[in-house]
Amino acid sequence: MAPQRPGSVTGAVWLLLAVVAMSGVTALLTLVLEQDMIDAWAAGRSDVGSVKPPAFVPVAITMFVVVASLAGVLIRFFVQGHNWARILLTALVVLMGVATVAGLRTGPPALFFVLAAASLVIDVVAIGLLWHRDTRAYTGEWVETGPRS
Repeated sequence: MAPQRPGSVTGAVWLLLAVVAMSGVTALLTLVLEQDMIDAWAAGRSDVGSVKPPAFVPVAITMFVVVASLAGVLIRFFVQGHNWARILLTALVVLMGVATVAGLRTGPPALFFVLAAASLVIDVVAIGLLWHRDTRAYTGEWVETGPRS
């Protein structure tokens, strides 16, 4: 009989799905606000006429598809109790956080800053739940139970 799934695992799954959803919203906003992003990127640049603006939309859509696919597969293994999936999900969330911060360096519209702040908070809480004592015990990682009598 499989051990009962702790609340920290269920919470982590919901937050991981939220990370994927935020990535989808970001990709959609990138598509909708593409010209605003290009204008923000070009603002204050002296080489605007000689340098082609970055292609924001294909990168955002590709990143969403890759992250959503990878997260979907890893979450399935994670809920089955595989510790390696928990570790890889942690790495995925960290990389999403790095990508979020890197995306802010382009000077996107203000809506992206709000979305990025919310996304980073979700990332941190998701990582906290992925490394919670109950989650680690569920995935088979050795967790010290305290002094033995």
